[in-house]
Amino acid sequence: MRSIVALVLLLAACGNNTDTPPAHVGSSKQPQHDEHLLQENKLIAEHETREIDDWIARQGVPMERTGTGVCIKLVRDVPGENARAGQNASITFTLSLLNGTQCYASKPGEPETFRIEHADVESGLHEAIQLLSPGDSAVIVIPSYRAFGLAGDQDKVPMHSAVVYHLGLMKVTD
Repeated sequence: MRSIVALVLLLAACGNNTDTPPAHVGSSKQPQHDEHLLQENKLIAEHETREIDDWIARQGVPMERTGTGVCIKLVRDVPGENARAGQNASITFTLSLLNGTQCYASKPGEPETFRIEHADVESGLHEAIQLLSPGDSAVIVIPSYRAFGLAGDQDKVPMHSAVVYHLGLMKVTD
């Protein structure tokens, strides 16, 4: 008897409640606030691009910009085959902010190694390393959206920060 009463109460609780609005799953209508956020992100990216361009101008050295916004200047160009996805890259580096603050560096004589396109490093670094061959050194500027993103690294790289790598590709292995 108790189970019948409980079932009747449960069904009554699920009755014809029409107070909740219907769901619009898959609606093609984009909320207005999303458009505002997209516009704000576009303005932030444009501002960051101007900051990077100003930094490049202060250095007095032209750099090439990839389609994703990564800027690179070869300092030493050694003939050879470029690094490719799946290989292990051994690099020496310093990583700084555009204002010159050094955040990280490899230890002298101890290159750091990561697997290209498979390791947990900035996507802009994966991209740039594939433009280098062993023995090359380069200055690489990576915009925040290809580096540490909106939040930074929660340690030394602040949010929305472009980073500058002074990098040497020591060797690549399969």
